[in-house]
This record gives sequence, structure tokens and C-alpha cells, in this order.
Amino acid sequence: MTSYVNPHDFPPLKNDLILRAARGERIERAPVWVMRQAGRYLPEFRAIRAEQDFFKVCRTPSLACEVTLQPIRRYTGLVDASIIFSDILVVPQAMGLVVEMIPGKGPSFPAPLKTPEDMCRLSDNVDVEKELGYVCDAITLTRKELKGEVPLIGFCGAPWTLFAYMIEGGGSKFFTACKTWLFKYPKESKDLLQRISVVCADFLVAQVKAGAQLLQVFDSWAGELSPSDYREFSLPYCQFISSTVRAKLRELNIPEVPMILFAKGANWALEELVESAGYDVLGLDWLHEPDIARKRVGSRVTLQGNMDPNVLYGGKEAIERTVKQMAEAFKVNGSPDRWIANLGHGITPGVDPDDLKWFFECIHKYSYADTC
Repeated sequence: MTSYVNPHDFPPLKNDLILRAARGERIERAPVWVMRQAGRYLPEFRAIRAEQDFFKVCRTPSLACEVTLQPIRRYTGLVDASIIFSDILVVPQAMGLVVEMIPGKGPSFPAPLKTPEDMCRLSDNVDVEKELGYVCDAITLTRKELKGEVPLIGFCGAPWTLFAYMIEGGGSKFFTACKTWLFKYPKESKDLLQRISVVCADFLVAQVKAGAQLLQVFDSWAGELSPSDYREFSLPYCQFISSTVRAKLRELNIPEVPMILFAKGANWALEELVESAGYDVLGLDWLHEPDIARKRVGSRVTLQGNMDPNVLYGGKEAIERTVKQMAEAFKVNGSPDRWIANLGHGITPGVDPDDLKWFFECIHKYSYADTC
């Protein structure tokens, strides 16, 4: 069982900028990090992966810690958060499914769920602290090894996104198999979504107990659902996660941490997410116009994002121009309050690490509060 690690057992935090931004406090500049920050674009990561299986890295706390720290070392003083190296698909693994990472293809389920009868193959009660304790151990180790330089983010996938992977057997272009479930077996689909939600909520609580200082829920396939289907098959389960995590932390007398929801592609839902999802921060993909998004939500939540990751291939001039435009659009009356700078999705493997460094440097240059 993962015991609660008292914050006083970790080195004092030196940079709380992202925590202040997430809570809506005044900030002098926008904090910045990127999704998939620890990953294949870094040669030091590729060196580890050349010798280690992907999920072995996830399951070995010392390796997951090392990979998490790699971008912090490389970009020290430029990046304001770390995110634990893991994968959203550790949850389906904990529930009893086999997931493999195939080079050049990505995640693959050799035996996905074909019909509701296959749900009998899933564990009825998942002990996340047993099945996913390696993630918690990696978090505790990483918090210590960060030495307070930046906060550490924990995460999980959103139930709908995990549901899609578990039924499609991997990534998908048309999402036919999982949508067949939604429309042919709506009750069974909701039963499965709820089972996933319970595991996700327990997993996030365990990550906070282990030392995570923020949490992000990745709903990567949110945009594949129509508005009505999103309201029925995704939003309620994201709401369940946020409310359950907060309630359980209160029961355990553990301070709540800021929570981020990244519902990629569900741009129409921004106001509804502010009103009812229960998250402190909403991630935006690059199809949002930041100034319009801010007008839609006001100062009720912090927004995170949202440069197109492919701008990182455009050279320094394009990166600087885009960051400057983004910063101007996110600021309100010259203030970067309630903005966390990020990409609109994860960084891709071919990016030159020096171009990401330039992105960070440009955020520092252009996101400071305007002076009178």
C-alpha cells in the first residue's frame, strides 16, 4: 500500500510558478512545460530505449525517474514542471489486458475487448497500489531527485480514451469498433467506462500520496465524439474522476492538488467544461484561438497551451513569431495570469532539442507581465 509521503520529507520547492498559475494567483510570467516532455526527441532517452523495452522503463522506478529528469537537466531554469514518465495504458494493463509497444507502430492490444462478454476478462477490483505501485515508487523517487527544482505532474488517461484503446486494440482512424459499442451496447459501455473511472480516480489519489503535485487527465480522443455523445460517454466520467479524487484526498486529510483536463478536439465544450467538469486547468489544442477562448471562460479557470507542435519544425523565426502571437493572445490587459504555456498536443519524435529550447526561451521572453 502506498503510504502518504509528507511534503516535508521532500526537498523544499524552489519554483512554484505553475502551481500559482493553476490556482489563479498572480504570476510574473507564464510557466511552461510540454506534453511528452520526457520522450523520443531526446537522444539521451533514445539511448535508454535502445537497451530497454518501453514498459520496462515505465515499470522500473529508477529508469522512469532518470527519463523524467532528462529534460529537467537539459533545460534547467527554462522549464517549470516535470511530468512522470509513464503511459496512459498502464491502467488497462492493471485491469488485466495485455498491452505491447510495437516499434514503428505504437501501442497494441493482442486481445482487445470485442464484445461486452469479454469484460469478464477484466479484474473486478483493481488494487492500484499493488498493480501500479511502480508508478508511485517512481514518483516518490523523482520528487526526491528533483531536489525541489520544479513540481512533478502525475497523470492518467480519460475513461473514454482508454475505452477506445481497449476496444480498438490500439490507435484508430475511424473508431468504428469502440463506437459500435457506444451505439449497440450503451449500458455495457457505461458500465465499462465507470469501471475505468474508478481505477483512474484511485490511481490519481495514489500518485498524490506518492508525491505528485499536479494531476492531468488526457482525453486524447475527446474530439472523436459528437457533442451529445461526449456529454453522455465522456464528460460524466471526467466529472467522476475530479470529484472522487478531491473527496478521497479530503477524507485522507491530504491537501488537494490542481487538476488539469486536456479534452483534445472538444473545442465546442469549453464553457461546459468550465461549468461542470471540476478541473482547475483546461488544456487547449492548437485549433483554439487563445483570446477567444479566454473571453469564453473569463477568469474562472486557467488555460494551458496551445502552440501547434509542428511549429517546432519551422525554425527559430517561426517559433519566435508564433510564441509572440500566442503570448499576446493569452494575456489579458498585459497579464499572463491564468495561463500555462504548452503545446497544443505532445511533442513529436523528430523535433530538434535545441528548437524546443528556443521555444522555452521565447516563452520566457514574451510571457512576462507588461510593465507600465
